[in-house]
Formats: sequence, structure tokens, C-alpha cells
Amino acid sequence: MGVNKQPHGGPLKNLYLPADQLEAEKKRALDYPTLSLTTRQLCDVELILNGAFSPLEGFLGKADYASVLKDMRLADGTLWPIPVNLDVAGDFAETLKKGSVIALRDGEGVLVAVMEISDIWSPDWQDEAGAVYGTDDIAHPGVNFLKNRSGPVYLGGRLSGVEHPNHYDFKHLRLGPRELRDKFEKMGWRRVVAFQARKPMHRAHMELTQRAAQETEANLLIHPVVGLTAPGDVDHFTRVRCYEHILEHYPEQTTVLSLLPLAMRLAGPREALWHAIIRKNYGCTHLIVGPNHASPPPDAEGKEFYGPYEAQELFRAHEDELDISMVPFQQTVYVEDRAQYAPIDEVGDKEKTLRISAEELQRRLEEDLPIPDWFSFPAVIEELRKTHPPRHQSGFTVFFTGLSGSGKSTIANALMVKLLELGGRNVTLLDGDIVRHKLSSELTFSKEHRDLNIMRLGFVAGEITRHRGIAICAPIAPYTDTRRRVREAIEAVGGFLEVHVATTLETCEARDRKGLYAAARAGKIANFTGISDPYEAPENAEIVIHTEDLTPDLAAHQIILKLEAMGYIR
Repeated sequence: MGVNKQPHGGPLKNLYLPADQLEAEKKRALDYPTLSLTTRQLCDVELILNGAFSPLEGFLGKADYASVLKDMRLADGTLWPIPVNLDVAGDFAETLKKGSVIALRDGEGVLVAVMEISDIWSPDWQDEAGAVYGTDDIAHPGVNFLKNRSGPVYLGGRLSGVEHPNHYDFKHLRLGPRELRDKFEKMGWRRVVAFQARKPMHRAHMELTQRAAQETEANLLIHPVVGLTAPGDVDHFTRVRCYEHILEHYPEQTTVLSLLPLAMRLAGPREALWHAIIRKNYGCTHLIVGPNHASPPPDAEGKEFYGPYEAQELFRAHEDELDISMVPFQQTVYVEDRAQYAPIDEVGDKEKTLRISAEELQRRLEEDLPIPDWFSFPAVIEELRKTHPPRHQSGFTVFFTGLSGSGKSTIANALMVKLLELGGRNVTLLDGDIVRHKLSSELTFSKEHRDLNIMRLGFVAGEITRHRGIAICAPIAPYTDTRRRVREAIEAVGGFLEVHVATTLETCEARDRKGLYAAARAGKIANFTGISDPYEAPENAEIVIHTEDLTPDLAAHQIILKLEAMGYIR
């Protein structure tokens, strides 16, 4: 192992074991504790091993972690703005100690790397959220991950690579840092400007990137993220096909497309510095930084988490040390009189500009409305329409939540009949009791198992939705975060409508035909929602139903009207 100096960028770490050591390490790893990596962890491991995260040689230890939070630097003073840690469950961490070696495996059990543990500690997610994201609002995906997804214990330590993570898709576009540097060298590219992308590219992006290349007298690398991006983003399969189409419109031999398996943190200004370090490792000399670089969607009130040019300001403050130059850009708009795009600061007060936001594009796709040629290329729009059909052709999930006895199942059955009467899609009812019996009969009613039950239900509903059917779910689903996770998963493939059946506890107890509430109050049933276990009522459900005021038939009709208003049925 060691470093490999290249003409492009600085030294790259080489963390893969030599070929003559692999078989012996694989045999030893059979006796190591095994950690099955999440998608995010697998992205991090891949970029540590291939040198994209140079100078890191593994997951951060405690001293490096604390220094990154406080000063955006490793303990030795090297600029590094984002903590990269291996989060694990508490019971797994209890089996380890400093010096332990663990086997890191992908979802299929393939040994990707081994890790010698240098540090084990429990972080304070509140401190990390404030330092890295500047907020403790769980509307920020990074904060939500820390609070609701991350394991409670961090492991630090050096990695030794055994096998490259396997990707079956777009193999010709998955170039690591060394491969991309070699490609630049072979093509004679001495100056390369990188464009970070997590969304489809349209004509404005092409204009922006061409301007950047011209201004810097550089060639262009389109380097989209295909690891993890923001909830609601277009899937990377669709995006890559769109990038391939737009690549045809650049002059030949000027532009390269390559994929980056990065798990974004959406940390705005800090992430802009991170992206710069990564792109330098890939051999780039410049990075385009536009408004709201690496920012998450706005919060519940529509407020952005970062100022539009905060990332540019932080980048500029560290540009000399980064050893990669920033190409700053403002928003680019279409100037109708000129029939061309221009940065907004170059547009006169009397010139008419046109713009289609991401939200407006989504609306036009959902409502099957025309999208003008000045906005995007026909082949790109065609790709988007393939995977984003109009709402009335999309699948969707109606997700009921409420106390036991609230009337969820009765209303869900009435809704199912009405949707079958309308026709046009397959309809599947996933009632809470049925799912418990068919999918989760081995589970208890602990919080962990309740969450697992709802995630199983959500997975099935998501598959139905993905295949453009209708899923009706009627569990209790008492916990806010679990419902949010189901929503995020399903909204990535179709529509989601949450219905809170807000029947009062008193009414539910009065209706209790099975005597469950009485048994719970007598202590005969543990962890009973509303009695000995909390019910976290939704705050932003699309529909709230009070069954004291509505019959099941009228409640189902109200949901039908809402689905019509949202465009899911006609």
C-alpha cells in the first residue's frame, strides 16, 4: 500500500491489498465479526478505498471526528469538512474493542474490506447536526439521518480493500480516480472543470457548463452523483440516460461523462468544499459552484437551509488551500428576445426572461402538459416521461393511520370498493391485521418490531405503487418517523396520501368489540397504543377524518374527491 502520484491532482491513497494477500485475508475474515453495509456505508467504503476520499485511510477516529466538527480539519490540520464515520448498532459495538478487526460485506455477503478498529464511541448527534448542517431540524435529510437512521455508536479505523464493490449498471461510465486521471492524461487534458449533478440536465445546464469550460479554457467533466442524493430526486438510472442524451449536444472530444458513487450529506457550504476535494482527487482543476450548491429541499415553511451563495463564499475563503479553483455561477435564465440563455446578472431590466423550476417541470410531467423546446431537449423529456407518467396513470398508496378501533379498516374497505368500481388500476388492500398474520406473524409489539412491521408493509405498498397499482394500507402506524420513512420510499416511485383517522381514544374504547382496551388497562396486554404505548398523531396528513362526524361511505367519498383533486383519478 502507499500513494500514487499523478500529474492531475495530489497523491491518491491505495488501500487495496496486494493480490498475493487476498486469499489469506478472505480466510481470516471468516472468523471476524461481520458488518453488512448499508447503501450509504458502501458508498463511503468505495470512495475511501479507491482514493476519492484521499487523504482518508479509513473511517474517522474520535480525534479526527471532533476536529472536523469544530474546525473542518482533521487532527493533523488537513482541510476536511465532512465527518465520515461508520455507524453501528449498540449490541454489535459491545462485541468489539480497540484493535478488533471486522469484515465489511455488501448486501450479498461479498467481502469488500476489513477494518482494524482504532476508536469506539457514542457521538452526540445534536452537536454533529449543529456543526455540519447548521440546524437541528429533522426536515433536513442529514439531520433526520443522524436522529432517526444512524446507529448510536461510531467506529473509527483503517480499511484494507479486498474486492471492489460490484455495480451491474453503466459499467463503462464508472471510472475511479486513477482511471479518470489516466483518461485525462491520455486525452491530453491539462485543465478539467467538473460539474456536480444530482438532477437531470437541461439546456440551461448545458449553457452554464459550456460557459464555464470556455471561461477556464478547460475541458468538461459531467460528474453526477449516483449513490444517495435527496429524497424525491429522480432515480439515477433515468438521470444517466438523460445525461447520455445531452452529451450528444456537446462538441466532440470536449466532454466526458463519469459517475460518482457518493452518498451526499446535503450539507450546503461544507459539502461544496468536500466536493472540491473529491473532484481534485479525480484529477479536476476546477469545480462549478452555482446557487444553493448541495442544499436540501426547503423546510416545512419553504425556507432554505442555506443562503444561495453561502457555498461560494466558503469555497472562496479556502480556495488557495484546496488547490482547485471555483467557477462561480448565478442562476441562468432564458432570455426570450435573444433566444438564448444568460446568467441573471447579465440580463437587462427590460428583457423578458423565461424559467421553468424543478417544481413546475414536475407539475407538467404529472399533468401531461407540454414542455417547451427552449427548456430541454426532446430526448431528455422523453426519458423523463417514461419513468414519470401523468398522475392519472401513476401508482399511489393511500396510507391510513389511527388508533385501534378508529375505523381505519372499515373506511379502507369502502375506499377499495369505490376504486374498484372506477376501474383502471389493480387495487390491493393491506389491512393491519392481515399484514400481521401474513407477513409479520413472528413479530412482537415492541417498538422495534412495530417499526419493522410497518416497513414491511411499506415495502409491499411501494412495489404495488412502482408497478402503477393502488395500495391501501390500514395499520395503526403509531410512530412519526416510521410513517415518514414509508412516505419517502413510496414517493420515490409514485404517489402517497396519508389519511389520519382521528377518532378520539374515548370513542375507540366505547367501540371496542374485542375488549382489547379493557385488557390493556388491566395490564393484560403490554405496549398497547393509546394506553401503555404512545400514538404520535400526524401533523401534516393530506386528509384528517373524524368518524364521529362521518359515515364510512362519506369518509371514503371524501378521499376519492381528494384523489381527484390531486390528479390521481379521473
